[in-house]
Amino acid sequence: GIVCSGRNICHVRDGETRILFDPPDTPGFNDIFTDAQGRVYAGTMRTSPFGEAGAGPRTPGELWRIDAEGMAVELYGDVSLTNGIGFSPDGTVIYHSDTARAHVLAHDVRPDGSCSNRRAFATLERGGPDGLAVDVEGCVWVAAYGGGCVSRFDPDGRLERHVEVPAKEVTSLCFGGDDGRDLYVATAGNEDAALRGCVFRTRA
Repeated sequence: GIVCSGRNICHVRDGETRILFDPPDTPGFNDIFTDAQGRVYAGTMRTSPFGEAGAGPRTPGELWRIDAEGMAVELYGDVSLTNGIGFSPDGTVIYHSDTARAHVLAHDVRPDGSCSNRRAFATLERGGPDGLAVDVEGCVWVAAYGGGCVSRFDPDGRLERHVEVPAKEVTSLCFGGDDGRDLYVATAGNEDAALRGCVFRTRA
C-alpha cells in the first residue's frame, strides 16, 4: 500500500483507505517520512504556506511519530513551516526543513525514540529549504524553493555543493535507480511554462 498526507495521514491498499492519524484541531500535514522500523513521521501544517503578505505571524506546527493506527507521539513543536524530513544513516539524527525560517533543524534521536538537542543544522544561501534526502555518506541534500538548485550539506552542516536545476521552485528530491545514485528532483514552477511541475533526473 501507500501512506499519504493531507488533511490526515491515511493508508491506501487495494482500493481501501484507513485513517492512521487524524488529531482534532489540526488543519493538515505536509511532508512525511519513515524510519527503519516503519514508523511514520509527519509534520503538521497549521498555517497555509500560500498566505498573503501581512496576514500576521505563522502558527507553528509539530512533528509527530505515528507508531500504528491511532497511536502517535508528539516529538517536538515550534516548526514554522514544516517540510522535508530525513534521518542520518545510523538513525541517530533526524533532519527537518523549516521553510519559513530558512533553516534545516536537527535533533538527536534517543534509543526510546524521543528527540533532544535541537539545533539549526544548516541555513540555505539560496531559497528556502523544502524537501530533503540523506545520502549513504550522511550528507543532507535540500531542495531550495525559490533558489533554483539542490544544496548538499556534509554531516557537520557545511555547504558542500549546489546542483543547479532548470526551474526556480525546487520542491522535493529523492534517490533511486539500481544503484541508488539517480537523483530525482521535483519542481513546482518556472518562468518557462513547459517546465512547470516537472520531475528532473541526474546522477549523483
